[in-house]
Amino acid sequence: MKTVLVTGGAGFIGSHYVRCLLESEREVQVINADALTYSGNPWNLRSLEGHPRHRFVRVDLADSDQVRRLFREHAIHQIVHFAAESHVDRSIRSSAPFVRSNITGTHHLLEAALKHGVEKFVHISTDEVYGSISEGQADESAPLKPSNPYSATKAAADLLCLSFFHTHGLPVVVTRCTNNYGPRQYPEKLIPRIIFRLMNHLPVPIYGDGRQEREWIFVTDHCRAVEQIRLHGTPGTVYNIGTGETLPNLEVARRILAMMGKPESQIRFVEDRPGHDVRYSLDASRIKSELGWEPSVSFDEGLERTVDWYLNHSDWWESVKRRKTGGEQW
Repeated sequence: MKTVLVTGGAGFIGSHYVRCLLESEREVQVINADALTYSGNPWNLRSLEGHPRHRFVRVDLADSDQVRRLFREHAIHQIVHFAAESHVDRSIRSSAPFVRSNITGTHHLLEAALKHGVEKFVHISTDEVYGSISEGQADESAPLKPSNPYSATKAAADLLCLSFFHTHGLPVVVTRCTNNYGPRQYPEKLIPRIIFRLMNHLPVPIYGDGRQEREWIFVTDHCRAVEQIRLHGTPGTVYNIGTGETLPNLEVARRILAMMGKPESQIRFVEDRPGHDVRYSLDASRIKSELGWEPSVSFDEGLERTVDWYLNHSDWWESVKRRKTGGEQW
């Protein structure tokens, strides 16, 4: 039986991927390693309690001793590396945790993978490494132009991973995905934040004029793409993951307001974020042509499912509030 290490598996996307992996692969066991910082939530793994092929281990990847211990105690065949600090606003306020987690943590994991002969290393990155795309779409050959500390640390990690392939032959694959949404996403992100504020009869803040465009993907479609890449992706290759559904932030807010029966007068335009990228859009033709992946959930369908989930899971909201740290503004 193959053992797959999933890092960040108590977070939003990671917890969805762990379920996807366990459900689709009967001959795989998962070591789920997460530091359980503010956005890593044990609630996200409740349905996996007692699962015979899932083991949770609390690990800080930026601590080299903890990483070495992890690999001594478990025979790991493959790695899917989600663990990262990922919120742009937090990186603007304080970039040090992003350097520590996204660069140092990734480096420790690469060194351990190389030493222990890991057969596949899938590094999960972001479309934000390409920076703002004024028109058209960025393919995998586009230059990296990150414009905030978060995306800069992810770009650095991408290059570090690819260097281990070119220098040492470590079978690394890099994925770059568009904006995810869906159940269990931490409410600092746009969609759950809007839902939370509307649930609590609060105004909805929108940066600048709200015309910033993002390409959206339902989380389970992303997980299916990662699984195709784990199984069939070519080492040394970058795969963009996207849907082509690009919308301004203001339009996303308006659709949520309509679904929740709220007036657009609840929108409040606020001072724009420093260095705010205007537009992201990916060319995902490589993963479609080489691996046969296609998105299956439209934005409107996924948004309805997402709103409905949040409205009906007060226990998840309570678990998040208990873990909330000081200074957060949802």
